[in-house]
Amino acid sequence: MLLKVIASSSRGNCYLIGDGSSLLLIECGVNLNKVQKHIPDLTKIDGCLITHEHNDHSKSAKEIINYTKVYASSGTINEIMERQRIKTYQKHEFETLKAGRLTTINTFKILPFRVQHDAIEPLGFLIQSTKTREKLLFATDTYYIKPRFNNLNYIMIECNYSKDLLPDDLEKVRRDRLLKSHFELENVKEFLLANDLKKVETIYLMHLSKGHSDAERFKKEIQELTGVPVIVCEE
Repeated sequence: MLLKVIASSSRGNCYLIGDGSSLLLIECGVNLNKVQKHIPDLTKIDGCLITHEHNDHSKSAKEIINYTKVYASSGTINEIMERQRIKTYQKHEFETLKAGRLTTINTFKILPFRVQHDAIEPLGFLIQSTKTREKLLFATDTYYIKPRFNNLNYIMIECNYSKDLLPDDLEKVRRDRLLKSHFELENVKEFLLANDLKKVETIYLMHLSKGHSDAERFKKEIQELTGVPVIVCEE
C-alpha cells in the first residue's frame, strides 16, 4: 500500500494512500497546489476522507469537490459547508459517513469509528484494500479511542505531545484543551499495546505538536515498545 505524507502538523494535514487501483486523500488541510506536487491530475483521486471540520484538516474542501467527492460525518459536512460558504446545491459532492457503517470507494473499504475531539462529529478510519488485502488504521485529533483492531498492517496515529514537555506556565485553557482533544504519548503507547500488532509493518506518528513533542524520543520509545518500525510524519 502506498502511504504518502503531504503535510502533518497544526498548520495543515493531508495524506495520500493508494493500492495500485485506487487513490484516496485523507484530510485536505493544505492548498491544493501542494497536493498537485504529488498527484498533478486531481481527478485521479477517488475520494477525500475528512476526519473533522477544523481548518488544518478541511481547508481545501471547497476546492477539492471540483475534482472528487468528500466523505465525512454529517456533522462535519454541515459545519464545513457553513464555514466555507459552500452552496446547498453542492451538497451532492459530499457523502455522509456513519460510525460503524461500511463504505466502499472503488477498491477501498472504509469503516469509520468515533473518536474524542472538540469537533462536531469527528471520525477515525479503518481502511482495507480489496486488492492487496492490507489494513490501515488512521486516527488523529483524539484523546481516546475505544475500539480495538485486529490484523492491521499499517497504523497512522496522532502522537501530539507528552505531558512532561508541557511548560508549567501553560495557561489553563490551553492545557485543558490539549488534554481533552489530542493524543498524548503515554496514551498512544497504551492504545498500541491494546491492539493486534502481529502483522503491523509500520507505525506512522502524526500531528506532533511544534512545542510539546520530541520526534526522536517518541520514535525511539514507541519503536522499542512495539518492535515495529516507526516513521514520524513531517512536512
